[in-house]
Amino acid sequence: MASAFRTLLFTVIFFGGSIFHAIAAFIGSLVSPALMHWAVGGWARYQHFCAKWILGIDVIILGNMTDRPVLYAIKHESMYETIDMPRVFRRPSVVAKRQLFNIPFWGKAALAYGMIPVDREGGASALRDMLARSKSLLAQGRPIIIFPEGTRVMHGECPALQSGFAGLYKMMNVPVVPVAVNSGKLMPRNHWLRRPGVITYKVGEEIPAGLPRAEVEARVHAAMNILND
Repeated sequence: MASAFRTLLFTVIFFGGSIFHAIAAFIGSLVSPALMHWAVGGWARYQHFCAKWILGIDVIILGNMTDRPVLYAIKHESMYETIDMPRVFRRPSVVAKRQLFNIPFWGKAALAYGMIPVDREGGASALRDMLARSKSLLAQGRPIIIFPEGTRVMHGECPALQSGFAGLYKMMNVPVVPVAVNSGKLMPRNHWLRRPGVITYKVGEEIPAGLPRAEVEARVHAAMNILND
């Protein structure tokens, strides 16, 4: 009962505040980049605050996630890590499915902030657009974040990586840092209830650029799933 009450309270307070941050980010994208960046980063910090003080969820990072312009390949088990990236990094560029950019207010602000839409049905032209935008943002010194599984998975599942990861890794020609996440233990994809506990990010060893596809995929896949029970 306590977890159910906390979950309902979190839903009301967090999503209510999310509307404010989305509108502020949209206004900032039109008139003030500083306001836009504050709103995006503020949304991530707001989620962290609500998760900690309402749900009883703490977050720890094992290893060092720096702001260097490299490719981060991160396990995807819940919405939490998607929103959390601007808190963990300074101005990260996150590769996200194109449908998210259709959200009112947020979609335009996300593009202006530097998020990277990916159209999985768009073929080669969509991949070229994603690559061009990624290289431009990388040149600004910003880390590129990708969730190679393509969608949220249940904790313990180890699906194959989406083909777009290998293409991006090869054409960007930068090192990749895999990161394991176990958020699905507390925020499972197929259940509304949120439980207290600790979400862990475990940073794997940096993998150099230029490796064959099979090797880089195997190393990233193993490192991303190291927190699986």
